[in-house]
Amino acid sequence: MVTILNAVILGLVQGIAEFLPISSSGHLAIMQDLFGMTTAEEGHLVFDVLLHLGTLVSIFVMYWGDIAGMVREVFAVLRGGRTADGRPAGNLPQARLFLMIVFATLPLVLVLPVNNYVEQLYYMPAFVGAMLILTGALLYVSDRMPRGHKNEKNMRIRDALVIGLCQCVATIPGLSRSGTTITAGIATGLDRTFAMKFSFLMSIPAVLGANLLSLVDAIGGGIDVSLLPAYLLGMLAAMLSGIAAIWLMKFISKKSRFGGFAYYCLGAGVLTIILSLVF
Repeated sequence: MVTILNAVILGLVQGIAEFLPISSSGHLAIMQDLFGMTTAEEGHLVFDVLLHLGTLVSIFVMYWGDIAGMVREVFAVLRGGRTADGRPAGNLPQARLFLMIVFATLPLVLVLPVNNYVEQLYYMPAFVGAMLILTGALLYVSDRMPRGHKNEKNMRIRDALVIGLCQCVATIPGLSRSGTTITAGIATGLDRTFAMKFSFLMSIPAVLGANLLSLVDAIGGGIDVSLLPAYLLGMLAAMLSGIAAIWLMKFISKKSRFGGFAYYCLGAGVLTIILSLVF
């Protein structure tokens, strides 16, 4: 049963864990298990869709300048490299960033045939715990990689495809999407701060695509109108906590390392496995 309180709690968890490299899917699976919510069985699929839309709004708020720049420069390319008033547009790094995001999104088609099997893993707490431990290991390794210097001006298509393939793997519950793709970005030589930005921006088409598919299923399964206030408050909580989490990640990427998140994921994973065996 969804109440306003646990809807807000789940929203906060979604927003924080979506952008901090600690796996939103893993934490939501654990929290929903604690609250006795089995999303697909109890008709709460629409709630999951709204939570993800809330975090999507967070990205638009925090990266609006980059998103608007991509739109503006893509239209400039379509006009033959000229601005709206006909002047030469010059270098178009944001248009190139858009192209890299397109290439990074292409591997997601590989997930479609196995999506139903992946969703069943949400209900295996011990497996989710093991993936949290793997997330911690990835973050630990990323802190020890040499610093790269690539950005939207010089990253290669191959880099985008590698990061995109890692995003496919990160659809597994408990494996952090942001942690996996940021680590992949750093491994391909991206600047640390740019790797984080690219990870968040490339999630836009992924989240939109996944939620369009889920929305069709949600509408087909029916929507309990009485739960909409709780759902919408959960969405708002996800948006606000997502904004705070992105701000924190921007600060950390410039000033610090991900070691704290690595140890947290390791501890959370071990605890999840122990609790799943005991209960």
